[in-house]
This record gives sequence, structure tokens and C-alpha cells, in this order.
Amino acid sequence: MKKNKPKYKQIIDAAVMVIAENGYHHAQVSKIAKRAGVADGTIYLYFKNKEDILISIFEEKMGLFIEKINGEIAGKSTAIEKLTTLVEMHFKHFSGEQHWAVVTQLELRQSNQELRKKINEILREYLDLIDLIIIEGKQNQEFKPELDVRLARQMVFGTIDEIVTSWVMKGQKFNITANSSIVAHMLVNGLSADG
Repeated sequence: MKKNKPKYKQIIDAAVMVIAENGYHHAQVSKIAKRAGVADGTIYLYFKNKEDILISIFEEKMGLFIEKINGEIAGKSTAIEKLTTLVEMHFKHFSGEQHWAVVTQLELRQSNQELRKKINEILREYLDLIDLIIIEGKQNQEFKPELDVRLARQMVFGTIDEIVTSWVMKGQKFNITANSSIVAHMLVNGLSADG
């Protein structure tokens, strides 16, 4: 499988940096190949075109991120702990992957509608995970029973996503993880049955 080959990962990592530094529209395949240390033609052994590279980046990076979160929340016994962990991990993840943050928060949003549709299909797994935590919280009576799961998910994801976007737009000049537990606490209080 191509994804398990070292050159695939090299190209993915190089593409993240090149797209973050140059923007998606100016990120030529030749620049990605050069940064990855491979011949231009090698890129096409793994990807159909630049759009395929962007989709593959998102699929690869989000897949690993969701796996990490699932592993981390598996040991948590309450929906509140799970949601808090997810929020804190979201900020920590982007803080440690600054080029990736630029790609997700800026470049993916400027892509064409068809590309955004494919990206949203990949993002769906992350949103489903948030839904499951909210549903569990409702069932365990940790969260308000009248909560609309879709609206609650939009509140959670919209909040953490906007904070990361703001951080990227401000040149990543503030510590995004410093207030992650406060943000998590605010979100949990908004959903909490006791709130």
C-alpha cells in the first residue's frame, strides 16, 4: 500500500510545508517534490494531481489525529472528561503542527466547492466523534437532556475551530494551549445538566 511507503510520508510532510508557506494555488508540484527530495515524476506515482495531494494530506493528518483522540478518551469514564480531553488535544495538536494549522485554517477554506466537499467527508469522522460524546453525556445525564446534538456539536467545533483560526490569523503569536482547559470548561458548562 502506497501510504505505508516512506516516500509517501515524505511527500505529505513536504506538501504541508510548501502549501503553508506558498498557499495552495502557488504550491507547485515541483516545489513539493524538491522539498520532499524526490523527482517531480515520483509525486505522480502516489497522487493523481495537486488536489489529490491536498485531500490525502487531510485524510492522513486527520486520520492520525482522530486515532490519537480515540486512544486518549478511551480511558476516560465520563463525557465531560472526554470532551475536555478532545478540546485540549485539539489545541495541543495544532500548536505542535503550525504548518498544518495554516493549511487547515486558511488554505482548505479557499479551495473549490468540490474539494471542500471531499474535505468535509473526511472531517465528518471528527464531527461524529463529538456527536458521540454529546450523546453519551445526554444519556448519562451529564449534559442537558433537551440538547440538540447537532447544535451542541456546532457550538463545540465552531468554538475550537475559530480559536485556532484566530491564532493562525494572528501569526501564531499567542500560546493556544494556555487557555485550552478554560475553553473546555466553558463548553462543558454550556452543555452541563448542572449549568
